[in-house]
Order: sequence, then C-alpha cells, then structure tokens
Amino acid sequence: MDSSKSELLIFLLFIACSFEVYAQEDSTYEVKTIAFYNIENLFDTENDSLTYDDERTPKGKDNWTLERYQQKIKNISQVLSEIGSKITKTSPDIIGICEIENKSVLEDLVNHENLSDKEYGIVHLDSPDERGIDVALLYKKKSFIVNTFKSHRLLLNDAEGFRDYTRDQLVVSGYLDNEKFHFIVNHWPSRSGGEARSKPNRIAAAKLNKRIIDSIQRLDIDSKIISMGDLNDDPIDESLKKVLKTKGKKKNLEPTDLFNPFEKLFRKGVGSLAYRDKWNLFDQMFFTSNLINETKDSYSFWKASVFIPSYLLDPRGRYKGYPLRTYTGGIYIGGYSDHFPVFIYLIRKAS
Repeated sequence: MDSSKSELLIFLLFIACSFEVYAQEDSTYEVKTIAFYNIENLFDTENDSLTYDDERTPKGKDNWTLERYQQKIKNISQVLSEIGSKITKTSPDIIGICEIENKSVLEDLVNHENLSDKEYGIVHLDSPDERGIDVALLYKKKSFIVNTFKSHRLLLNDAEGFRDYTRDQLVVSGYLDNEKFHFIVNHWPSRSGGEARSKPNRIAAAKLNKRIIDSIQRLDIDSKIISMGDLNDDPIDESLKKVLKTKGKKKNLEPTDLFNPFEKLFRKGVGSLAYRDKWNLFDQMFFTSNLINETKDSYSFWKASVFIPSYLLDPRGRYKGYPLRTYTGGIYIGGYSDHFPVFIYLIRKAS
C-alpha cells in the first residue's frame, strides 16, 4: 500500500471513530447513553451551618480532608467517563446524579481531566433535605439543549406530624439532538426505620412522580419522558407497580403506559446495591411507551444495563463482591460508591 492510500485509510478511521454510531445488520445507528448514578455523599470539605454535614468535614467523624475529597472526584469522574462506552466509545450524553451537596462539587466533577473534554452542562437546584444532599442532571452540551427545568417539592410529615425534609424531584426538558425529551431525576425517601414503616414516604414520592408525568402528557400526549433515580424500592414494589403502574414487558403497551426495563433485570437477580447479603435494584429508569417503537427515524429504547466493571467491586473481606465504597464500617477505604450506576441506550438510524 503506498503512502497516500495509507494516509487516506487513517483519515477514514479517524472520521469513523469521531461519531457515536453503531453498525448493526448492515445499517448504521446513532446511539445515546442515558445514565444514573448515586455517587454516595459527595460533600465538599466546608461546614455548612444550615445542614447536617458535620461528619463530612476535616474535623468531623469521617475526617473528610481535601485529599480524600479530590480522590472521590477522581474516582467518580472515572466511572462517569466509562458508562456505556463499550458501544459508544464515549461517556453518557445524559447523567442523573444524586447524593451531591451542592453545585460546586458538580463543577469540580465535570472539570476533572477525566471529563473536562466532554463539556458537560449542569442543572442543579438546592433541595430542603436535612443532610443537604440534592439531585442534579449533567448533559453534554453538544447533544442536549436545555429548554426548561424545575424542581418539585415532596411534602412529608414524620410520625409526630412535623415536616420531614427530603429531596426534590428535578424535571429537565430540552432537545436531544432535534427531539424533545423530558428527564426526571429522583432520590426517593430511604428505608430508614424499616421497609414497611418508611413505605408511605415512597408511595408519596411515586404519586408526585405520576403527577409530574401526567401534567407533561396533558400538554402533549406524545411527550417522551424518562424518569430515573435511586427509588429505594425495587421494580416490583407497590410504588412502581401500583402507583405508577410500570410494566416490565413490551407486549401490549398502551400509549400512556410506562415501561421499566429494569424489572426484567431484577427478576434475573441483577442488583445495583447489596445489604445483608441481599441484592436490590433501587437504581432504575422507566419511560413512556412511545420509546418502544419500530420507527428508526427517532430515538427509541435499545437495552438497559447495570454498569459493573471489576474495579467497582470490593475485592476482599466480608463485603467481597459488593460495591466498593468510600467508607466501610466507618473506615476510609477510598472506593467509589455503595451503588452501581445504571444506564440505557437510545438508538436511531443515522442520517
């Protein structure tokens, strides 16, 4: 092969690798990765007098130093850079995040060298959560144009009738390439105090989520809506199956139905976190049935997965095979999170 042909081949290979496309059955498809990750208590090192963040400070119980904070940023940015990359060769286009303290830590995250060249935008609003943790959405500016965003407050009361402050549900609407999408980022109330005792709080969160979805569909019945988050419930629990009425099978989906691909994974024993030797799939995405279709000219659901590279697994001891956390038993081990990330691929025929 002469030098001119060699240079042309290298150039064509470079062009081919510059686009997020995937060859399948003699056709070329555009693929977008939509991800969610509970990154487990990403706090800065400053003491916020308005929240209970005292443990995550240099003088707190966790001895949360700048060095440990920077290591956490490095770890999480590495994970985010690799989710879904087996197919797309790049990081996700949309990333829902929970358990972050403020916008500042998100800015440090997207500006880390693992992510800085991806040019992520940030949508974040402060929640009234007592611990000071929020939800947020990261998006590639080249892929998604934000149109509107709004937080919806979840109003709860404790057993004594006092206000129980928790996370808002964040709704971000915009255009994924040229298609209108609505993303809802959730972090529903935990199972603290027991699953049964805390269940009404998650039922309330599901009802709020349904009201948000219904309000979007009233304006446009064909809206494409993806709701994601750490729901602290599994795909088969009442909050999802009875309140939101999510379905785990594509067969006989009605136009206003919600499809949850993680139900099938859960029934196969796949989990995103473990507690007392039991796996749960609290981290999920469900979406409107119009993302399950045969047209190749608009984005549709392809497949769902839990992202579990080997480095996210605890390699030894009592928690071998569990998510490798930042702290275990109060001892700093410099891991990642107590959750695995989840993601879906959207696909359409390339123009």
